[in-house]
Amino acid sequence: MLDDLGSLRLFDRIVALGSLSAAARDTGLSLAVVSKRLAQLERTLDVRLLNRTTRRLSLTEEGALLHAHVQRVLGEVAQAESALNGHRGRVTGTLRISAPNSFGRRWLVPALAAFVEEHPGLDVQLSLDDAVVDLVGEGFDLAIRYGVLADSRLVARELAPNRRVLCASPAYLSRRGVPRSLDELPQHDCILIGHLPMAEWRFGGGSGETSVRVHGHCVCDDGEAVQALALALAGAGRGGAGIALKSIWDVGEDLDRGRLVQVLPRQAIAAAPLHAVYPSGRYLAPRVRLFVELLARRLQAAWRWDPAPPAQAGRQARRSSSTKARAAGVGSGPQQA
Repeated sequence: MLDDLGSLRLFDRIVALGSLSAAARDTGLSLAVVSKRLAQLERTLDVRLLNRTTRRLSLTEEGALLHAHVQRVLGEVAQAESALNGHRGRVTGTLRISAPNSFGRRWLVPALAAFVEEHPGLDVQLSLDDAVVDLVGEGFDLAIRYGVLADSRLVARELAPNRRVLCASPAYLSRRGVPRSLDELPQHDCILIGHLPMAEWRFGGGSGETSVRVHGHCVCDDGEAVQALALALAGAGRGGAGIALKSIWDVGEDLDRGRLVQVLPRQAIAAAPLHAVYPSGRYLAPRVRLFVELLARRLQAAWRWDPAPPAQAGRQARRSSSTKARAAGVGSGPQQA
């Protein structure tokens, strides 16, 4: 008889994390206890639930059937717990979040601090990394991501407006000149995020989308370091390592203060919306739902930049128009920041 909710929860974690040892770490149980409780569940049901090899676990047909029902049962239990906790005004448990470095430090951490102060019974585990993590496999409740959602196992909620901008320091533009069109970008030093010394930067949208292959002598896997390189190349005394492609959420303050200048501000850049992303098919715990709502409110209140320019077809030349660049003697026209 299936009357042990704890064993069903453990079975769900084993499936989600893909191994007994990962489930043991996640739940704080020993590997021996996890293995014993799984064996007891299989004996109770008189079926094998998992195929075990030295490399991986896979669900049997019976295990897949049980897991589908277990997810529904646990979802209903979570709803009942939520109703009770909501009635008492409590938010508890552990909120596990993944987010990009720059955005996390600048915008997410202050929101989390306010949320924890409002809900002192809540624990938080925050991972800041520009790499895209496996939410389901690594046990995250929530991730903050830029761009279009590709994983069908996930649900995305748009948090706030976002646009990406090309930017560089006034000193760099004074030294190397201001690009007047997309065709001039390959002749410039570009600061790339990733591991390769070249990248395809996409512009426009829909049928008018185009891409430009750019090269960079500075390549970094950390978005915050890319921003720092754009501001100043440490020790070189020249001011700015090149042109970077960044979210306005990361560089908006630097643009406002004139530390960075927008390049080709009238050029539409392929969209990269800002989303809260969480696993589908799972009831959204109050701690996740309430934090997403709080973060969305704070970001929408903080948004102060012009919308992105409309997408236009082709690689049409456009003049750079930056008042701050003009002040530095390197450009002309109004800045959109």
